[in-house]
Amino acid sequence: MEKEENLYPINLDFVLKAINRKLLEIDCPPLNNVERIILQGIWNYKTYNLVAQEAGYSPGYLSNVVAPELFRRISDVLGQKVTKKNCRAKLKTYLTSKATSKKTIPSQNATTLSSDIRQVMSPRFPSGAISLDSPFYIQRSDIEKQVYAEIEKPGALVRIKAPQEMGKTSLLLRVIDYANRLDYHIVNLDLQQVDQDIFSNINRFLRWFCANISRQLNIESRLDGYWDEDIGCKISCSLYFQDYLLDSIESPILLALDEVNQIFEHPEIAKDFFPLLRSWYEDAKRHPMWQKLRLVVVHSTEIYVPLNLKQSPFNVGLPIQLHNFSLKEVVKLAKFYRLNWTDGDQANLLMAMTGGHPALVHLAIYHLSQGNITLTELLKTAPTSTGIYSSHLQRHQAKLQDEPELAIALSTAIHTTEPILLEPIYAYKLNSMGLVKLDGNKAVLSHQLYRDYFRQTLKPI
Repeated sequence: MEKEENLYPINLDFVLKAINRKLLEIDCPPLNNVERIILQGIWNYKTYNLVAQEAGYSPGYLSNVVAPELFRRISDVLGQKVTKKNCRAKLKTYLTSKATSKKTIPSQNATTLSSDIRQVMSPRFPSGAISLDSPFYIQRSDIEKQVYAEIEKPGALVRIKAPQEMGKTSLLLRVIDYANRLDYHIVNLDLQQVDQDIFSNINRFLRWFCANISRQLNIESRLDGYWDEDIGCKISCSLYFQDYLLDSIESPILLALDEVNQIFEHPEIAKDFFPLLRSWYEDAKRHPMWQKLRLVVVHSTEIYVPLNLKQSPFNVGLPIQLHNFSLKEVVKLAKFYRLNWTDGDQANLLMAMTGGHPALVHLAIYHLSQGNITLTELLKTAPTSTGIYSSHLQRHQAKLQDEPELAIALSTAIHTTEPILLEPIYAYKLNSMGLVKLDGNKAVLSHQLYRDYFRQTLKPI
């Protein structure tokens, strides 16, 4: 067997590709990020505790939740029972026997396998959330670990906020996946999907809200039995939750509200709905029934709506602010796309242009991996209307055109390289859009892309 292993080297990359190829053949999803982490740990003879520590997960979650499902899936691939103890040996034996059973030479087998896997797992154009099974997701270990621990607490409230295209929904997908593995009931409402007429008044919105939650919980909707116009729709909604929905289930509910900023555009709804969420969070401190509810609220920071601090859910619970990629993370993403950026020069150039903005970095690396543009060409055209970032830049341009005072404030920041004092409200809004960074009370442009583009498009002050 030792001679065969020399002829047919079995490394981890080969193993992952082979397993994913077989899973796809049997109509199963490929290994997700956490499963790959565990398998890598097993391959390197690491304990669950060490893998969990390095990757930022709970050891119990890896050993009791993820690992059993991983071994079941590998057992399906191999056609025999696989455990942590025998996993490495079973995979080596299986893959070596597969290679030796072929009539073609080993290098052809390896080449064909690698080609097939690359074709199946070839990168999609990066747009929107990154799927759970994507190999191109940069894990935010510290943040994920923090959120996972929080939603295990009774009555938890987590607020995930960032400008658009920073990875909020990608993180939410992984939070939902973790809650699924805890056997929570999952309700995921994307508020972008709400018809505009639903926002006509708070009563109609809350009935839509409760009806959709009932549907996702597979519980019969009984709104009319709990809705009482004499006590008001907010109390009716709370009673529906407390006395019907929460009372009908045993395990916790993860209520994930994505794109909550859609409500910001309807102040009459916002001023009633957000205090209601806040009241449920406070009720969990007094009433065990409400402790079953775990709220995750996701919103863009690009719309400013002043709310009463004592009623807002945006100053309680665990706040999660997503930040730009580090240089190390940019190099890591480039490696996922098979770009050799180990010296860091290319990554530094891209960082200087984009500041590590996740969506901008991902888009650039995708285009570079396709071989249809060089980094020099990409950076030259980046701050123009014909570059790869045109849609992103034009979205900001439209916002600034709607708020001339904001455009003037940005123009002021563009024409200096030092942090500059702006009106607090404009500094806050520009920072919320991701256009400037705040240094105390002063603002400075986030990165060169915005400086180069808006220097051309904004009228001089």
